Amino acid sequence: MEIKSIAIDGPSGAGKSTLAKLIAQENGMIYVDTGALYRSIGLFALRRGVASKDAEGVARLLPEIELSMHYDENGSQRVIICGEDITEELRAPEVSIYASDVSAQAAVRDFLLQMQRDLAVKYDVIMDGRDIGTTVLPNAGVKIFLTATAEVRARRRFDELVAAGHDVTFEDVLRDINYRDTNDSARKNSPLRAADDAILVDTTHISLVESLGRLLKIIDERLAGK
Repeated sequence: MEIKSIAIDGPSGAGKSTLAKLIAQENGMIYVDTGALYRSIGLFALRRGVASKDAEGVARLLPEIELSMHYDENGSQRVIICGEDITEELRAPEVSIYASDVSAQAAVRDFLLQMQRDLAVKYDVIMDGRDIGTTVLPNAGVKIFLTATAEVRARRRFDELVAAGHDVTFEDVLRDINYRDTNDSARKNSPLRAADDAILVDTTHISLVESLGRLLKIIDERLAGK
């Protein structure tokens, strides 16, 4: 049986994770949140007191890191680092900044690349990130580039953080979104960009339900070879 793979790329707060989880449930696929993997490296560096842009310092930490992913009974991804489930800590604003900085570093990308590709060899996967369609899974059966305006993405992320109990302001979240957009698009290693054969979907003016319907239609048509 042919293994299916779906790549969803796009900037921070575009709704990739939320939509990818729903699509995975709908299609019986494994959801791989690659952003959580980079966040885990960032969190590890933060805990060890290594600056996020200290590429040599972060690279020296990598041999110490034992990283794995588990899925609970609901299919939710759990990230385990050195035996500790750190999933609930990964969305903190300071971890977001660390994740953006360490994800630009070649040593970190190389460290995680094969892990991501191995999952796509073993399972039907839907994987979201910044460079899935361009670098990680260039032969994915479906490639989607998901986006929205910075203000809309910041509002969605702000609402999520507040609901999770984080003490943040909208202005702080918008500033972080803009920082990540610039950092992710300008980095030398696998910058954020749409693959040449990706379908662009802008969710600025459509609801979650409408976005889901649009993506499911695209996926069904692409996997059917239409």
